[in-house]
Amino acid sequence: MKVLVLCTGNSCRSQMGEAILRDINPELEVVSAGTNIADQVHPLAIKAMAEIGIDISSHRPKMVDEFLDEGVDFLISVCGGAKDACPAFLGPVGTRLHIGFDDPAYAEGTEEEIFDVFRRVRDEIRRDFAKFNEEYILKKA
Repeated sequence: MKVLVLCTGNSCRSQMGEAILRDINPELEVVSAGTNIADQVHPLAIKAMAEIGIDISSHRPKMVDEFLDEGVDFLISVCGGAKDACPAFLGPVGTRLHIGFDDPAYAEGTEEEIFDVFRRVRDEIRRDFAKFNEEYILKKA
């Protein structure tokens, strides 16, 4: 079963979502992409994931166009901008879902306060993607 996690920049939420969902259910084929990608995966996303034992340091942002010729069973958009752009994904999609999260890249405050936002979003993604796995993947099996 293939899952595409879609975001705007593919530098924070969708990267964390891809890695978390793959960790939750290694049998899934999980990829992530963006509609207006950043130059690199956000360093604080890499650091937040390392805290929970998941290494995304080799990940790179990918344009959604890379997956147009591939069908996916689930398309999960994780931000409002990507939700609006999802119709531009012309590949076959079984089920489209929107599970929104704050964009930690726009967090403000001290370095620690900003990193706390990355941690919170990471933990929300882990919680909500575990629910997705339970409700959509395991119940279908």
